[in-house]
Amino acid sequence: MFLKLCAYLALSICLAGVFHRGLRWFTLRIGPEAEGAGFLDRFKAGAKAFGAMIVNPRRLGSVLWTLLFEVLLQVHILKQNTWRWLTHMALFYGILLLVVLHALDNWITARIFSNYASTLNPFLFLRNLLGVLVVFGVATVVIRRRADGRPRSKKRASDRVALVLLSLLIVSGVVLEAFKIVSPSIFETMARDYMGDDPDEIAALKVYWAKDFGVAFEPPPPAGDNDLLASGQKLHQDYCASCHSKPQAAVLSYPLARALKPVAVRLDRLRPDLVFYYLHYLAACGALALLPFSKLFHLLSAPLSLLVRSGGDAASDLPINRPARRVLGLDACTHCGVCSLHCAVSPIYRVISNPLILPSEKTGALAAIAGGDISEAGCAAFSEGSFICTGCGRCTRFCPSGIDLQDLWQASRIDLKRTGFGSVHDWIRTRSAAEWAQIARARKAVVKPATALDRATVSLADNPESFSACVQCTTCTSVCPVVAASDDPKRDLDMTPQQVMNLLRLQLKDMALGCRMVWDCVTCYKCQEHCPQGVRVADILYELRNEACRRFTVIPKKGVKLPDA
Repeated sequence: MFLKLCAYLALSICLAGVFHRGLRWFTLRIGPEAEGAGFLDRFKAGAKAFGAMIVNPRRLGSVLWTLLFEVLLQVHILKQNTWRWLTHMALFYGILLLVVLHALDNWITARIFSNYASTLNPFLFLRNLLGVLVVFGVATVVIRRRADGRPRSKKRASDRVALVLLSLLIVSGVVLEAFKIVSPSIFETMARDYMGDDPDEIAALKVYWAKDFGVAFEPPPPAGDNDLLASGQKLHQDYCASCHSKPQAAVLSYPLARALKPVAVRLDRLRPDLVFYYLHYLAACGALALLPFSKLFHLLSAPLSLLVRSGGDAASDLPINRPARRVLGLDACTHCGVCSLHCAVSPIYRVISNPLILPSEKTGALAAIAGGDISEAGCAAFSEGSFICTGCGRCTRFCPSGIDLQDLWQASRIDLKRTGFGSVHDWIRTRSAAEWAQIARARKAVVKPATALDRATVSLADNPESFSACVQCTTCTSVCPVVAASDDPKRDLDMTPQQVMNLLRLQLKDMALGCRMVWDCVTCYKCQEHCPQGVRVADILYELRNEACRRFTVIPKKGVKLPDA
């Protein structure tokens, strides 16, 4: 009764959590769209779009294609990295099939297979194989994360608990099955329930099960009596074979059972099988209850996010539906760090140590902002990270969950500006270099004091030897991806990289500080690597940006307007 109450309680918590997460998709808002629209309006619009997607053969075909190749086969991850694909497939199918075939066996597996028994092959082998897949997936994640050295923030407490529960679930299941294999108490209980109390038959069956099933008896039954062994084998066929296969198929638990056999009889008096059964059951209930509140929820939200995006304008691109799509995308994020690994500006994190520069960390902060659960300092840090983002789209391209991160950043910038957290950097970028130079000179009274690091650093921009070798060959401009991405560099960037170097040579540093080229530089270092004269172009641009931040004000407080030019 206690275990049944725990199961119903865990299921109730899980369903309530899933309902709450789903409710947030239509109540929270990221971006300017759907302003003023209530829950019912947004829900009806989403349901209408979903219906339009289903009845449209072209869109339905796109959804089915996504379901097969991106959700079930995860081909988009395979194209990026084979090992990452193997890890995702192992964890996804290992956990999913363990839930379907084992945890829900009475509701699903037993209804599909009339001869189902958990101790019968192929079910015994499959359960252990799925456990191997989960262990392989977790081990690969740990090894790869330690090896790649990508920057990460601390895990949430709920994610740590979920990881502990998942590990406990696998370990307790393996140990439980190992003790069941060698336990003489379980054998005697089974024999009494299905054979009766005939001591001769039980003795014969003990000989066979000790030899072929590895049960530890004390004292050991006579192994050399072939007649008794043959009799035990016949009894096994009559009473046990329909439910029990040889445990050697349990590739995880059988080796452990053999290791436990020398001490199995002494341990059996403590009934460790009951201890690990309760532990396994309660860990499963805990994981179920925690599913909507941890990374485990992405097992539901990530496939749904992929399917919604595949529906095109019917499912996600109508303005009223975009906020729901964005919040769903945040729920689908696992903070795996792949986007941060490929982010063009992630090296800046190592310099200024603001984790909200990293895309994988910005999603967590954006979810807190959308829910109104973040401090002013957190908003300021997020604003800085949003400014540093260059909008290159690499995070979206490499996201394993298929989240449109680029759309999230663009929408969040609009929200930040409307709530008074627009970055001073954005304010600078909206003005020309000449305008900013005038403002900078006029505001020397509000210059931020130089830090000890500033005073100890040799200024490249103030040292003529840094740029005097520049011959204005335009090599830096030719290889610059920012220039290449602009249709009109003069309009979008004010100056190209070699023109910035020329401004410094003409002692027009104040004007150089405000060039959009300085603020749009992605610090890819192509200009510096290709410069035939060895000019440190990227380092100079980066230094100019830092000096501009120091000379001006870093982040305005909420609600404080910056002065006009």
